[in-house]
Amino acid sequence: MKCAILETPGTIRIDVLPDPQAGAGDVIVKIRAALTCGTDLKAYRRGHPKMPCPTPFGHEFAGDIVEVGSGVDGFAVGDSVMSANTGPCGACFFCDRAQENLCSSIMDEMILGAYAEYVRVPSRVVRSNVYRKPDGLPFEQAALLEPLSSVCFGAAELTPDLARSDATALVIGAGPIALLWLAVLREAGIGRVIVAGRRRPRLEVARALGADVIVGEGDDLPAAINEATDGRGADVVVECTGSPDVWEQAPGYARKGGMVVLFGGCKQGTGILLDTYAIHYDGIRITSPFHFRPKDVAEAFRLLNSTSFDWSRFITSHAALDELAEVFERLETGEDIKCAILPHLPGGGS
Repeated sequence: MKCAILETPGTIRIDVLPDPQAGAGDVIVKIRAALTCGTDLKAYRRGHPKMPCPTPFGHEFAGDIVEVGSGVDGFAVGDSVMSANTGPCGACFFCDRAQENLCSSIMDEMILGAYAEYVRVPSRVVRSNVYRKPDGLPFEQAALLEPLSSVCFGAAELTPDLARSDATALVIGAGPIALLWLAVLREAGIGRVIVAGRRRPRLEVARALGADVIVGEGDDLPAAINEATDGRGADVVVECTGSPDVWEQAPGYARKGGMVVLFGGCKQGTGILLDTYAIHYDGIRITSPFHFRPKDVAEAFRLLNSTSFDWSRFITSHAALDELAEVFERLETGEDIKCAILPHLPGGGS
C-alpha cells in the first residue's frame, strides 16, 4: 500500500509498505478520507516529540473495515467507521480515576499513518473509540471525530454559571481547532462568541459558522470584549494558538469568576509569566485540557450526528495522497482550514 512518511521536518515522501494485518482485537480500515490538522502541521514544521522521524503520518480518518481480527465484537467487514486515534488501557492509575486522557500507555499504540491506503486500528482503540459511521455523514466530516473529541473534553469543564445564554466566550485563534470550539461553545448554550485571529479568510469562515464578533489583526480586541460584555470581560476565554505570549495575555480578557482554557499546546521548554494577584483575587479558573476520554469521543460522535451545525465548512480542499507534500506547503500559508486527503481518489491510489 501507499503510505506517507514524514522523513524529517519539512520532508514528506510517499512510500510503498506491506498492507497491515489485523491481530487479535484489531481491525483494518481502508481510508476513505484523512484530514490535515494543526498537530501534523507542527510536526511538519519542527518535528514532534510523539512522532520521531521518520514516521508514518496522519491520524484523523474515516473509512471501511476490510479485515477483522479474532475476538472483535460489534464490527464486521464492510462496516463504515469513524475512529479516534488512541484508546486507554482501562487498568492504570489514571484510567482507574476516569482520567483516561492521561492513561500511562495511551500513546504507546497511537494510530499514525492515516495518510495511507489502509491503517490498522489497535484493539484498545476498537474497544473504546470506534463508531459506525451513519450513512448520511460524509467520510470527510466523520474524520472530524478525533479533533472534536479533544474540544469536547475541554468544554466538559464548563460549569452552569458559564454555559449560559447571556454569557460571552472569546476564542483566540481562527484555525480548525478554534472553529471547532466555536461549534461546541454554541452547543453548550453560550449566547455570544467572539473569535479573534490573524487571517481574514478564516475569520470570515468563523462569521459564517456563527461567530457574533470577529476581531482581526490590528483591531482593538480589548475594546471589542468590553463592548460585548459591558466592560466585565469574557465569561470564557479559549486560547487556541499555542503561543506563550497569548497564554500570558488570555487571563486578562476574562471577567472576575471567569474561566480561561489554555488549549493550544506550546513548544516544549517554553514558560510564561502570569499576574498572580489578578488570578487569585478575581477568582479566575485556569485549565489546560489535553487529549480526550472515551466519553468525550462519544460526545463528539453525538455532535457530528445530531446537530444542524455545518461541519462541511471545515473541509476547504481535497487532494490525492500523492499530493500531500504540496498540501502541507499550502497549509503553511493558511489558505486551507482542513484538506481531506483521499487515498483512493482516481489517479491518487489504487
